[in-house]
Amino acid sequence: MQASRRAARDRRYSTFSGIPMISTDRLILRRPLLEDFEPYQQMWSDPDILRHIAPAPFSGEQMWTRFLRQEGGWQFFGFGYFVIEERSSGRFVGQVGFQELRREISPALTGTMETGWTIAPEVQGRGYASEAAQAAFGWAREHRAGRRVTAIVSPANLASIRIVEKLGMRPFAQTEYHDKPVTLFDYIL
Repeated sequence: MQASRRAARDRRYSTFSGIPMISTDRLILRRPLLEDFEPYQQMWSDPDILRHIAPAPFSGEQMWTRFLRQEGGWQFFGFGYFVIEERSSGRFVGQVGFQELRREISPALTGTMETGWTIAPEVQGRGYASEAAQAAFGWAREHRAGRRVTAIVSPANLASIRIVEKLGMRPFAQTEYHDKPVTLFDYIL
């Protein structure tokens, strides 16, 4: 990427919104932009993405609300989701971060930083989820030390189980969410 394009991009992703920008060797974790909605919607429309996460496909309206919620978490809680951008191409490849969802689940996760990630199907298998999650956890350890992080993972989602284990998270409960079995993991930053 040319230096002038990189400088212009960095200005657009500035932290005026309070959302940090984090760089890794291959990725940039940054604030969501309106232009990210189209690839976000494509990612969340893929049945393979949904099989471990949602009981049914999201409507366009639901996806728009979910997309807007990414920035809102930062404003209300001081943490939220990042867009994951591939450094070499500048393309949207997914999302990673933390949220406070107040899910109707037992045991309750209210007051925790629930972590998660989603990687576009066309770039899965490259280690992007692990790299992005480790970078997000690095930020959280520095800026939210002492907070409890949780994750809800389907027992069938072996890739995400490997990532939460790599992050140092440990299982603490087996339960159901939307009538499907899930394992709850946690970690103190």
